[in-house]
Amino acid sequence: MLYLLRKQIIFLIGVIFSAVTVNAQREMNRPNHDNWPYYFGMTLAYNSSYLHTTKHPQFLSSDTVQRVEPERTGGIALGLLATLRLSNHLQARVNPQLILGGQRVLTYTLQYPQFEEKETEKKLLPTTIVSFPLHMKFNSDRIDNFRVYVLGGFKFDIDLASNSAARKAENMIKLKPFDYGYETGIGFNFFLPFVTISPEIKFSSGIANIHSRDPNLKYSNVLDKIQSRMIVFSLHLED
Repeated sequence: MLYLLRKQIIFLIGVIFSAVTVNAQREMNRPNHDNWPYYFGMTLAYNSSYLHTTKHPQFLSSDTVQRVEPERTGGIALGLLATLRLSNHLQARVNPQLILGGQRVLTYTLQYPQFEEKETEKKLLPTTIVSFPLHMKFNSDRIDNFRVYVLGGFKFDIDLASNSAARKAENMIKLKPFDYGYETGIGFNFFLPFVTISPEIKFSSGIANIHSRDPNLKYSNVLDKIQSRMIVFSLHLED
C-alpha cells in the first residue's frame, strides 16, 4: 500500500519541510490557541481505497471463477471537525464526513464464460459513505508556528448506496450498509494568523465483514469476508 503511494507521501513530506523552513523564527501566531477548551473546523480529503477479500472454501471447488482481485479506486470527502482539549498534549476529535467514492471494484477471471460474459468480468459496487470517526490526538510541543501530531481511534460508517437489500441479485455482489474499524495517522499543524492548516495522512482498516454472501451466486459464493481498506489524505482548516 505504501509502495503504491510513495510519490504522494514523498511530495507531502517535501511540502511540510519546506513550510517548516519558511516559518522558522517567525513571530508566533495565536500563542494562546492551545488553551482554548474546544474549537471547530472543516475537512477536505482525497482517499484511495480497496476491498480486502478472504476466499471461501467453495472457491477451491469452483470450476468457473479462477481469480478474484480487488482494484484500488479514489474518492473525495467533505467533513466537519470538532476538537476538545483534554490536556496540554492530548485532544479528542470527531470528524464526521461524507465520502463520495464513486464505486468499489472486484475483478473476476472466469474459466468458462457464459452467454455475454467475458473472460475478465468487473463488478462495480457504487458507494456513498457517511463516516463518523472518533480520534484521540497526541500533540508534540509547538515549535514557533508548527507542530506534529499522531492520532488513533475508531470509525463507524454507513454506506447509503448499499445493495444488500436488492431482490434482483443475479450475478451481484451485495455489501452490507454498516461498517466499523480502526484508524491511525499523522498530521502537521501550521498556525497562520487567522486559521490553522493541518495536512494529514490516515490509514483506515475495517474490522466488520461487509459481505452479504449468497451461496447461490457464483460471484458471491467464492468469497467469505470482504473488509474495507482506505488511505486518506486530508487538509483540515481550523479556527
